[in-house]
Amino acid sequence: MLEKVASNTKTTLFSSSKNWNEIMLDTDFTAIFLSEVLEEYIQKQRWYGGKSSQLKYIELSEYFKIQQDGEIYFGLILEVNFVEAFYHHYFLPIAFVSDESAAEKSKILPIKLENKKGFIVDAIYLESFRKVVYERISTALPIDKTPVQYHKSEGFQFPNYQSSKLMGAEQSNTSIIYNDAFILKFFRRIYADKNPDYEMSRFLSEKKEYQNTPPYLGSIHIIDSDDVNITIGLMQKLVPNKGDAWEYFLKEIHTIYQNVDQKNIIFKNLPDVSLYDRVKITEVAPQIIDWLGLNILNNVKLIAKRTAEMHAALGSEFEDTAFTPTRFNGDYSVWLKNRLTYQFQNRLNLAENNLHKLEGYSLELAKDFLERKNEIRKRLVHFDWTKLKGERIRIHGDYHLGQILVQENDFCILDFEGEPESTIRDRKVKQPPLKDVAGLFRSFHYAIYSTIFNNENTYSKSREELFEYGELLYKYMVSIFMETYVATTKEANLHIGYRNERRFLLKYCLLEKAIYELGYELNSRPKWTIIPLKGIANILDS
Repeated sequence: MLEKVASNTKTTLFSSSKNWNEIMLDTDFTAIFLSEVLEEYIQKQRWYGGKSSQLKYIELSEYFKIQQDGEIYFGLILEVNFVEAFYHHYFLPIAFVSDESAAEKSKILPIKLENKKGFIVDAIYLESFRKVVYERISTALPIDKTPVQYHKSEGFQFPNYQSSKLMGAEQSNTSIIYNDAFILKFFRRIYADKNPDYEMSRFLSEKKEYQNTPPYLGSIHIIDSDDVNITIGLMQKLVPNKGDAWEYFLKEIHTIYQNVDQKNIIFKNLPDVSLYDRVKITEVAPQIIDWLGLNILNNVKLIAKRTAEMHAALGSEFEDTAFTPTRFNGDYSVWLKNRLTYQFQNRLNLAENNLHKLEGYSLELAKDFLERKNEIRKRLVHFDWTKLKGERIRIHGDYHLGQILVQENDFCILDFEGEPESTIRDRKVKQPPLKDVAGLFRSFHYAIYSTIFNNENTYSKSREELFEYGELLYKYMVSIFMETYVATTKEANLHIGYRNERRFLLKYCLLEKAIYELGYELNSRPKWTIIPLKGIANILDS
């Protein structure tokens, strides 16, 4: 029986006759904990993805014990239901501590259990919990058939536990760094299936020995009441790096814009190149090299090579049906068209309702977008799979510069969870590898325009002139990338289609990505709406 034993304006102390080991059997506790405590707690967490929706109620979907040598923690799977008639599942590990200082950062509920006062806390903030998790993974048996399953990579020997710390501010997950050598990502938003990040990371590093992704070391899964395998955590090697490619390219592009002023680069004197043409660095005109330098072009080329090698590895499996390449077919075409026409209509409604937030060139592009809606819709439904000869494979799915780490003379690709708006099933649908390429190209476009917005007062040119230089830079980045990417995939016998097919797929995927981005910008950063709108206009006019 749970009851309130003390209360003031700041704190309510609850009491239960159960001990910690039995607390989840106290139905009064779980009812109050879910409705009066967790509803308020989780809405304040960075990993909570329902902030733009109205929470209706929380149910306890599953709970399980994470334990070792008498230490007991509970893992909760919470079903958060929203007024808008959908739901999310979240993972929350909890612990009971009697020391208030231990509960400082993670306090959820003051409580008295069997006359012992203490606090229920988010266990991830406790070193004792993090140590138990590390030791359960590092000593995992090759085959685990218990409801809570720990796994470690075959042949890897973990050293003894030394230290652990939270990685820092993350949006959707919580990561722990162990011994300054390993990283364990706890997935906070949970799906009723194996997480794509776990599947892809393990497949690439363990089965295909792909060198440019963090090596898979272990994982945690639960088998729920419906006998579904659900991924809770992913352990990987911590990869030394100098930050992500997004920050790297922002610095490079800033230097390129500074060169316009410092070297007096005249736009009309710069040779143009057709978008999507393949260009070798040795074929780039001296005027362009003088303006851009070789550094950015060489790094675009290297990212293209690593991307192609990743896709070649993902397309080289012929036993595991989850990864075997497949052809385009009618089922895929129907799935794609239904998904995109629904998304496009959503973006049209958003654009119509947010025109008042836009001005200048952004407003002009938004009106053009609305006027050309029938043309765009036709492009989306004009997906004739019968003319496509390339292959579909499992892809990264949310590929952009922020998912690429900069290493010493190399790059490392990570975070294979997939597109945040997609369902878990949609994230595992085999797609043309050029969809990842399109995601990266959109990221190039964003980096160019972000540099303008963040630094335009430091450049002498007008915004419109800066856009012109930026679009030309984008064409060269795309052309250099395509040259290496196509050559590398051909050498690996990955069938991405012939020239016209590649162009069709790339334009189609770029249009899809830009429409997807439009929703975020209209809702969050109206000033930046120009970036996806300009991307859409480029695709329609190319």
